[in-house]
Amino acid sequence: MLLLAIVAWTSLMPGTAGATSRIKDLVDFEGIRENQLVGYGLVVGLNGTGDSLRNAPFTRQSLQAMLERLGINTRDADLRTANVAAVMVTSNLPPFSTQGTRIDVSVSALGDATSLQGGMLLVTPLHGADGEVYAVGQGSVAVAGFAAEGDAASITRGVPTVGRIANGAIVERELHFRLAHQRSIRLALRNPDLTTAKRIASAINTFTSYRLAHTEDPATVSLSLPKEYPGTIVQMLTDIEQLRIEPDQVAKVVIDEASGVIVMGRDVRVSTVAVAQGNLTVTITETPQVSQPTPFSETGQTVVVPRTQVTADDENQHRLAVIQEGVTLRELVDGLNALGIGPRDMIAILQAIKASGALQAEIEAM
Repeated sequence: MLLLAIVAWTSLMPGTAGATSRIKDLVDFEGIRENQLVGYGLVVGLNGTGDSLRNAPFTRQSLQAMLERLGINTRDADLRTANVAAVMVTSNLPPFSTQGTRIDVSVSALGDATSLQGGMLLVTPLHGADGEVYAVGQGSVAVAGFAAEGDAASITRGVPTVGRIANGAIVERELHFRLAHQRSIRLALRNPDLTTAKRIASAINTFTSYRLAHTEDPATVSLSLPKEYPGTIVQMLTDIEQLRIEPDQVAKVVIDEASGVIVMGRDVRVSTVAVAQGNLTVTITETPQVSQPTPFSETGQTVVVPRTQVTADDENQHRLAVIQEGVTLRELVDGLNALGIGPRDMIAILQAIKASGALQAEIEAM
């Protein structure tokens, strides 16, 4: 019985203790963030795997413009090279990066190039959201995937039209943000929650002995540096980021129906509810037979005679079981697992329990 299986699993459950996390793992500090960069460039040196210039006019125009800057006029020439590919270059500018710092870049083909293996990215300015150039990329493209083909077959592993250049860009412009000069800063919770925000503010105030932290909303804790504080905002953040907090969370069940994945929070509870589960299984078996004419028959034909057997199983051995109030979702799922119920059926049962109002949690379907 479902109820007995749940009780058996419940007796084996160890008590759960609250886990603590550092403040630096729960929040993002205002101003300490990456910035996305993007640029358009050319990869040269490809072994015939680049863009076909007839199908990629932007590659032709870019190649002609680059050659003109080098003093070579190709406006009236019929370019047929397949060793050049137009690419988009992306990168993240780390916080507080100084001029001359090197960062990694990713390179992705724009046209009909089949592989960037062995290519060289030419000088490519990388722009920020404000249109300014913050870095310049160049270097050999490393590609993890590959593609090979013959006259009658081909094989592809990974994505050969995407590559990466380690330390492939040099930072040319710095972001003018002086953290040490700030007198106030906000902490943004990565998982907004009122209880967690209040615990963070209380821990900071207790540790520093100053009333410098207060909760603005479930996602924000503000810090204001008092005049008598013996240090800068950087020193204060260094002191408090190691404080450990027990984060709270909303009771939630995340369901991915496509893959059958179920993820649940520890605070999910089930009220008293009765559950029955059963599937109708229809089995169709085809056993065709061959009918042949008698020997030396001049008019008979060989034909296939269909033979079909249909059976139905509604699993009527399942009974209605009562789930007592206060049973956790983990205990419920373990009980269903003990009866051999698969993830697909679990998802249907959980959604039905939620529809009845007995599941004290939010269900989020992916």
